[in-house]
Amino acid sequence: MGITGLIVEYNPFHNGHQYHLSHSREVTKNEYTIAIMSGHFLQRGEPALFNKWIRTKMALYAGVDIVIELPVVFSCQSAELFAFGSVQCLEKLNVVTHLVFGSEYENFHSIESIAKILAHEPELFKTLLKNQLKTGVSFPQARMTALEKYISHSGHQDKNISSILSQPNNILAVEYTKWLHRFKSSIQPRSIKRIGSGYHDSNINTDISSATAIRNLLITKEYPFEILENLVPPCTFSLIQEALNTHFLGQLNTLSPSILSLITKSNALDLKNFMDVTEGLNNRFKKLLKTNSIDQYIDLIKTKRYTQTRIQRILCQMLLGITDEDFKLFMKNDGVQYIRVLGFNKKGMEVLPQIKRNCSLPIITNLAKSYRSLNPIQKKMMDYDILATNLYNLHFTKDQYFQQNMDFYCSPIIV
Repeated sequence: MGITGLIVEYNPFHNGHQYHLSHSREVTKNEYTIAIMSGHFLQRGEPALFNKWIRTKMALYAGVDIVIELPVVFSCQSAELFAFGSVQCLEKLNVVTHLVFGSEYENFHSIESIAKILAHEPELFKTLLKNQLKTGVSFPQARMTALEKYISHSGHQDKNISSILSQPNNILAVEYTKWLHRFKSSIQPRSIKRIGSGYHDSNINTDISSATAIRNLLITKEYPFEILENLVPPCTFSLIQEALNTHFLGQLNTLSPSILSLITKSNALDLKNFMDVTEGLNNRFKKLLKTNSIDQYIDLIKTKRYTQTRIQRILCQMLLGITDEDFKLFMKNDGVQYIRVLGFNKKGMEVLPQIKRNCSLPIITNLAKSYRSLNPIQKKMMDYDILATNLYNLHFTKDQYFQQNMDFYCSPIIV
């Protein structure tokens, strides 16, 4: 029984995602699909537009068979750590045969060549990377230049490093493939070339527009709402209509008072405890607190080394209280601690018994029943997910629909 794994955010699910889902079945000939989906906070360091249960419904009605939540300690991370957590979830299930991801580059051989270098880290490459980081550029830029120099030295044929690693889906494709190599996984990677608008394209100019453009449409209301009907599957359109009655759209700037209050109350030494806050950046966070707008604050903080998305991720990790110490504890104890099932359909119901037989992690479908049986490290990771839900609902659920600790009350979505 072939099972395809997908790594997604569905923020929100749109026609491009539907194409990817359909094409994944054609590429693998597999009958079943499992999606590892970010919960309430996403890889670029921002809250999801809609909560994880609404987005789970979008996925299931579109044809995904099982949706599993990526723990928030991995979902709001760099591409490398996001990919680590996502691929490890699929690997630990012990049932997935293929991983299918989108990329902007048609030649998967080049993506795999880069992934192998990063997976094995030859000494020359590590030296080149260290030298680039000393110049003060951001890590992504340093790695790109180090790869170009390494490939030039070693006589490899791939010369398109900068064009490949300048595109967000390619970066993730490389990271997914790298971790499959690191884990010595039997899961086979497959790449599907992205079609339609570019990842960052904010214009509505095709029925396969980017998630960025669709979010802008909903947030700015620059276009009539009805245009959305051409950009997303009918099930997504209906779910968005329903969601707007009960929820505000998840936006980073709505979190401004909460995040900036936290930084105001903290001293510079406290800020060093959070992930990815290097020496000096903690002082920068305190020194440049000159605005009550998170967008303006990020503009003040960011530099050539500290990119906007890196700053956004740090701010979300501060809000969630994800410390460097806790994350190292999780990694020391093999990373992902459990599998949280958010929803499934009838086909997914056929796969769940196989997952329960083969998975090497606790399977959580009912948190109220499972929480007490988790060990202290598993509880610590789960507590971050519970906090993420509570903070998300506090900011983005309309008053009459607000409820604390929804993770304990929400059963998996079944369609």
